[in-house]
Amino acid sequence: MTRRRSRLFRRFRGFSAVSAAALAATAAAVAEDATGSSGVAGAVALLQREIQGELQHCRDAVVRVEAEDEHSRLAGSGFFVDPNGLLYTTYSVAGQSRDLVVIRGEQKYPARLLIADRRSGIALLKVDIQTPFLPVGKSRELPIGSPVIICGFPTDHPLTPSFGLVGGFDRKYRARYFATTHIRASVALQPGEGGAPLLNMQGEVVGILISPVGIGSSLALPVEAAEKVRRDYERFGALRPGWLGLQMEELTAPVHGSSAVVRDLYPGGPAEKAGVKNGDVFLGLADFAITCPQDMLDASFFLTAQDPVALKIMRGDTEQTLQICPGDAPKAPSGRPQLEPADERTETPLLRLDKK
Repeated sequence: MTRRRSRLFRRFRGFSAVSAAALAATAAAVAEDATGSSGVAGAVALLQREIQGELQHCRDAVVRVEAEDEHSRLAGSGFFVDPNGLLYTTYSVAGQSRDLVVIRGEQKYPARLLIADRRSGIALLKVDIQTPFLPVGKSRELPIGSPVIICGFPTDHPLTPSFGLVGGFDRKYRARYFATTHIRASVALQPGEGGAPLLNMQGEVVGILISPVGIGSSLALPVEAAEKVRRDYERFGALRPGWLGLQMEELTAPVHGSSAVVRDLYPGGPAEKAGVKNGDVFLGLADFAITCPQDMLDASFFLTAQDPVALKIMRGDTEQTLQICPGDAPKAPSGRPQLEPADERTETPLLRLDKK
């Protein structure tokens, strides 16, 4: 077995060490489930068929996206999420550009920008054609180590699959916080692949490739976050992130399982109107459990202005549940999305995190 695995790794010199190990391990597991055989050669052949099947599945639903800005021609990837020509791509390609074009096969279609979200790094486009589309999965069900596939358009190349593993779920990079948790995958993001779908082994979209990070890894926005942007557009025709109007800090000793304590309130803001007080410890917001101030990043990202949610707090020795109605968020500074480059990222304006 050791000799055969060594030969297998030599055949896949193009993969990183992590991806090669992932390929062999995942293939063996898939083959054993399907055939009861643990042979590496058979496992790789079976996994190859799985990846080729995913590529075929994506062939008409994943597209190349081109645009122009004041500097040059831009190119990325995108994918359809409904039969009426609605697709996701990256903010860096479509957010502040013009002359958007979607290329599918030999056909080029003019595209309209519906909404661009600098916080999440994505844009929603529309082309006036009927389209195949990719099903949406659940990134929250992915454990670390899950196999994933991307299908995108590297610059000057056709639709290309890549294979890797979920390496983690990150809230920050280089000491800068993202607007919401991102998926880190051991897949090298090539130029032109930004906006490509991150797929689970069932062919469902679990994320959108946003940015390379380090060597041989990429960050993807969870599909749930992208769908929040889409819902805002469908309901309001614009982004409607919710704002609480508070600052939090971290307690050195957790209270009732949480170290997220309110440090300051914006006068007349939603939190103050809901009855929140300085010193309250947050336990839960909407569907999210709060155990530390960083948990508020995800909880706040999914808030919608003027949609009331439940807020669970500890005040002294008493647990209480308040109803809070988020307000419209302050406008973020104009510029590039938070993930590109790292040096230009800023904290979300929805809240501020401090450590006590």
